[in-house]
Amino acid sequence: MPEDIPLLPGSPRRLSPQAGARGGQGPKHGQQYLKMPGPRAPGLQGSSNRDPGQPCGGESTRSSSVINNYLDANEPVSLEARLNRMHVHDNQRKVDYVLAYHYRKRGAHLAQGFPGHSLAIVSNGETGKEPHAGGPGDIELGPLDALEEERKEQREEFEHNLMEAGLELEKDLENKSQGSIFVRIHAPWQVLAREAEFLKIKVPTKKEMYEIKAGGSIAKKFSAALQKLSSPLQPRVPEHSNNKMKNLSYPFSREKMYLYNIQEKDTFFDNATRSRIVHEILKRTACSRANNTMGINSLIANNIYEAAYPLHDGEYDSPEDDMNDRKLLYQEWARYGVFYKFQPIDLIRKYFGEKIGLYFAWLGLYTSFLIPSSVIGVIVFLYGCATIEEDIPSREMCDQQNAFTMCPLCDKSCDYWNLSSACGTARASHLFDNPATVFFSIFMALWATMFLENWKRLQMRLGYFWDLTGIEEEEERAQEHPRPEYETKVREKMLKESNKSAVQKLETNTTECGDEDDEDKLTWKDRFPGYLMNFASILFMIALTFSVVFGVIVYRITTAAALSLNKATRSNVRVTVTATAVIINLVVILILDEIYGAVAKWLTKIEVPKTEQTFEERLILKAFLLKFVNAYSPIFYVAFFKGRFVGRPGSYVYVFDGYRMEECAPGGCLMELCIQLSIIMLGKQLIQNNIFEIGVPKLKKLFRKLKDETEAGETDSAHSKHPEQWDLDYSLEPYTGLTPEYMEMIIQFGFVTLFVASFPLAPVFALLNNVIEVRLDAKKFVTELRRPDAVRTKDIGIWFDILSGIGKFSVISNAFVIAITSDFIPRLVYQYSYSHNGTLHGFVNHTLSFFNISQLKEGTQPENSQFDQEVQFCRFKDYREPPWAPNPYEFSKQYWFILSARLAFVIIFQNLVMFLSVLVDWMIPDIPTDISDQIKKEKSLLVDFFLKEEHEKLKLMDEPALRSPGGRDRSRSRAASSAPSGQSQPGSMMSSASQHTNV
Repeated sequence: MPEDIPLLPGSPRRLSPQAGARGGQGPKHGQQYLKMPGPRAPGLQGSSNRDPGQPCGGESTRSSSVINNYLDANEPVSLEARLNRMHVHDNQRKVDYVLAYHYRKRGAHLAQGFPGHSLAIVSNGETGKEPHAGGPGDIELGPLDALEEERKEQREEFEHNLMEAGLELEKDLENKSQGSIFVRIHAPWQVLAREAEFLKIKVPTKKEMYEIKAGGSIAKKFSAALQKLSSPLQPRVPEHSNNKMKNLSYPFSREKMYLYNIQEKDTFFDNATRSRIVHEILKRTACSRANNTMGINSLIANNIYEAAYPLHDGEYDSPEDDMNDRKLLYQEWARYGVFYKFQPIDLIRKYFGEKIGLYFAWLGLYTSFLIPSSVIGVIVFLYGCATIEEDIPSREMCDQQNAFTMCPLCDKSCDYWNLSSACGTARASHLFDNPATVFFSIFMALWATMFLENWKRLQMRLGYFWDLTGIEEEEERAQEHPRPEYETKVREKMLKESNKSAVQKLETNTTECGDEDDEDKLTWKDRFPGYLMNFASILFMIALTFSVVFGVIVYRITTAAALSLNKATRSNVRVTVTATAVIINLVVILILDEIYGAVAKWLTKIEVPKTEQTFEERLILKAFLLKFVNAYSPIFYVAFFKGRFVGRPGSYVYVFDGYRMEECAPGGCLMELCIQLSIIMLGKQLIQNNIFEIGVPKLKKLFRKLKDETEAGETDSAHSKHPEQWDLDYSLEPYTGLTPEYMEMIIQFGFVTLFVASFPLAPVFALLNNVIEVRLDAKKFVTELRRPDAVRTKDIGIWFDILSGIGKFSVISNAFVIAITSDFIPRLVYQYSYSHNGTLHGFVNHTLSFFNISQLKEGTQPENSQFDQEVQFCRFKDYREPPWAPNPYEFSKQYWFILSARLAFVIIFQNLVMFLSVLVDWMIPDIPTDISDQIKKEKSLLVDFFLKEEHEKLKLMDEPALRSPGGRDRSRSRAASSAPSGQSQPGSMMSSASQHTNV
C-alpha cells in the first residue's frame, strides 16, 4: 500500500503476533512520542497550512503523523501553556471526541509500594515500562486483574485500529493505582475530507448566499411588518438574523475542492460535523479481541470503555469575554429570563444536530399553536361564567320551592335529601357543560389537524434550509450497525448450535463483521420467547392498571359509606371522596409511569431488535401504550362508565355486600371529569417537571460529586483547580435520548385534545407548562448533559404517527363526552320535543323518575330518618316508567329516544369533523410554494455555478499553454478532445453537469 493513501476507515484488523512483542522497539513510522510541555515536534505541522486545492490523497503520513502523547508524571503540564482546553496538549489540534474508561492496576493494593512502576502504553498499545519478570513487583493475577488485563488488550487493539483509520489519539498516563483515563481523538483534514465525501455531507460552495424571496408583494410587506414587530422577541444570534438567506450547498468531493470556499481547513467543518465524522468511524471500527464486536457502542456495553462523547464548546458561564456557541445558547435560549423570545433553531441544530433541532422546532410550534386554543378556551369558560345565571336547569335545581325529594344515596345510614342541596355542583357544571363546549370540541379537532399540517410544512422548510435532501441513504447506513445485544445473541446462538468450523469462523472473521449469513441471524423462532413474554407482560400491566382503577373505585365506595355514618362528615362526603381519590390516582399514575418506562425498556431488550432505530421505535410503542392506559384509564372510567351500572332504587348493583356501585352527582359526571382531568394533568406536569426533571438530575450530580471527592485522594491539586473540558463534560449526565421529552409532550397533547369538551382550560395550562418546559429542556441540554452526537434525520419519526392517531381518536372521544357524559343531548331533545314553550323550563323534573319507597328492600331503608316531611315517593335520575305504569321501572320511551339521539349525534359529529379535517388537510399543501420554487431555482443556480467554475478552471489551464510555442494548437486540440468525450473526468464541464443531475 502506498504511503500517501490512507487506510480504509475503520477497517477491522487483527494485530499480528509480533505486534504484542514490540514493546521495546522504537516508535513505528507515522507515530511520535511527545513529552509535555515542550516545543512542537518537527514533522507535526498542522494540516491548515496546506494548499486548499491540493488533493487530500497526496499528503504523506509523515506530515500528519499520529499524535499519541503519553504525559510523563515527572513533567507536569504548565497551566499557562494551555491556551485552549478544546485542544490537545500541543494547543493546535482540536479534540473532536473523547473516550473515557476507569482503570485499575494489577494488584492495586500493592502498587503504592512501587511508585516507579507506572504504565505508559505506547502508540499501538504495547507496554512502555513494566516490572521485570520475576522481580519483586510480580503479583499473581486474580480474577479482577485478569479481567482488567483483557479489557486493556481490547482497548489497545481498538485504539490501534482507530489510528489505522487515520485518527490521531492522545492519552494520559496510567500513573496511579486506579482512576479515569481519557483518550482524546483528533481527526486530521485528510480523514475529515475522506469521511465527508463518504457520508455525502453538504457544505457551502463559493457561491454567495442568495435570498429566499416571499411569494408576492403583499406577502413581502406582511413578512417585513411582522419581522419588525417581532424584533424584540428575536434572539440575538448570528444564525437567526439570516433566516432569509441560504448558502448554495453541494456534497463534499475531494476531486472538486475548487468548488468550496475553504479558507482554513481547521474551521471548514464545524465542531458538530467533526464529532459526527469521528463517531461514524468509531461505530464501524471493529475489535477482534472483544469477540469480534463492531463499534464503540458494543465496547461500552461490555464495560471496556465507560463513556464516549464529543466536547462542549467551552463553558457556558465563563467570565471571560470569549464567546462560543454553548455560551450563546445559554444566554439567548437556556435561561428562564428569555422565555418570551423565539428559539434560535438554526443555532440549536448547528450545535446539537438535526434530530434535537427538530424536537425543539416541533415543541416551539406546538407551544405557539396552544396560544389561539388557549384564547378560545378562556372565552368558552368566560361564556359559561357569564351565562350561569341564565341557565334554567341549574336555577330549577337551586330553587328550594321545587322540593325534589331524592332517594337515599346509600343503604341504612343515608337519609332522603332535597335536590336543592346540590345547587353548587349544578352551577359549577354549567361552566363546562354549555353549548359553547360543542363548538370548542369541533375547533380543537380542526386545530389538531392544522397543527399537524403546519408541522409538515415547517419540517419541509427546515429540511430545505438544513440540506436534508438525500437523507434516506444516511438512514439506511444507520440500519447497518447492529446493536451490541443483538451481536451477543447471535454469537451465543452460533456457539450453541454450530460446530467447530463455525466457532473458528467466529474467531477469525475480522473483516466481515456485521454481515452475518442467514444462519447467523436471529429468526422468529429465536425471538418467539421474547415476543411471548412481551405479549404476556403487556397484558399483565394493562390488567394491573385496570386493577388500580378498580381499587380506587372500591376506596371511593367504602369511604363514602364510612363517612356517611358520621353526621359531621355526611355533608361533605362527595367532595372529600372525589378529592382524595383523584390524589391517590395521581400518585399511582406517577409511580406506575416510572415502572412502566423501565418495564418497556426491559421488554424491548428481550425482544432483541437488530438496530438502534428498530429498538427505539418498539420501545416508544410499548412505553406509549402502557403510559397511555395508565394516564387515561381513570379519566375514561369517570367519563364513560361511572354511574352507568348503578341500577335503580330497589334493585341496586352491589360491589360487595352492602356497598352499592357509585353514581354521578346530581349535576352529572362532567364536573367530576373536569376535576379528575385538571388535577391529574396539572399534578403530572408540576411534579414531573419540578421533581423528576429538575430534582433527580441535581441529586445525581451531587451524588457523583461526593463520590468523586471520596476517590480524589491521588488527584493533582492544580488539575482539580483548573479541570480540562473533557473532565468537566465527564462529570455531566450522559445523554439518553429524546424519548422522555417527546413522551411527556405526547401525553399532554392527549390531555389537551381527548377530553377538551369537559375541560376547556386544558390548553391554557398546557401553554403555561410548555413556556417553562422549553427553557427547562434547553437548560438541561446546555448545562446538565454531555453533548449529544449530532444525528441527521429528516422528520420526528414515529411520533408524528402517534400524534395523528391521537388527533383522530380525540374526535371520537369528544363526540362521546358531549353525547353521553354531558346533558347537551337530553336538553336538546327536551327543548325541541317535550317542552311546551320551547324552553328548558321543567327539564329537571323531566330527567327524574319516581320510586315508591314502600318497595325498598328490607334492611335498606333509612334508619332514624329525620327528613322534615312525610315521604311516599322519592326521585332518582333516570328515564324510567313510574310505579303506577303498566310496566313500572322499565326504561321509558324518552330513554330510547335520547339514546338514539346520542348515537346519531356521535355519528354526525364524527363524520362532520373528519370531513372538515380532510378538507383542511387538502387545502394546506405539505410543501410550501416558496420552498418548492426555491428547490427548482437552486438546481439552476447550481448548474450555472458549475459551468462558471469549470470555465475558470479551463482558463487557468490554458494560460500557461498559450505562452509556450504551439500552445494555442495544443489547447484547441485538448478542448476539442475533452468537450465531446462526455466522460466524467475531474474538471470537465460534462462531469459537472452529470454530477448535478444526481443532486
